Amino acid sequence: MFVLPTARNYIRLAATTACRRASLLRPVVVPANAVFAKRHITTVKSSDSQEQSILVAQRINRPLSPHLAIYQKQLTAVLSGLHRITGVALAGGFYAITVAFAAGSILGHPIDPATLVDLASGLPAFVDYSLKAIVAFPFVFHSVNGIRHLIWDAGSQLTIKDVYTTGYVALALTAVLGVWLIVY
Repeated sequence: MFVLPTARNYIRLAATTACRRASLLRPVVVPANAVFAKRHITTVKSSDSQEQSILVAQRINRPLSPHLAIYQKQLTAVLSGLHRITGVALAGGFYAITVAFAAGSILGHPIDPATLVDLASGLPAFVDYSLKAIVAFPFVFHSVNGIRHLIWDAGSQLTIKDVYTTGYVALALTAVLGVWLIVY
């Protein structure tokens, strides 16, 4: 019969191992009439699928390692992640527009920029401002945070206090310049 290891079994194993190691340091006195007990190990034949199910059962009982959810979010980590996400989103949008213009030209239906301007001018104000916000805030944040990284590359503003200060400045500039781009 196979027994799944538990925390109690591991503790027992560690304790008996420690006791055995300690006993190796002491001299052992063996009585003349001592009978040494033999430990018998029994094996069980099993198929590959049975062994796999045993492994799966063992993995269920393993503790999970800590994940990002247990850590407090720090401004530096959040801004770093946002910088990467906005960079990928802006690059993806740029490539999508470029491919659309190229595909239109290749397929014989070129996209006319004047038609796009007419289409954008006919949108309701809510949709117009929403589309501008979707583009403006990531663009401004990525640009400002990129300048922040260039300042770091120059060897300036590298203390923890300065890093947080430049992070808050980047967020403030993003808010101000993003709203300015949307409105004007």
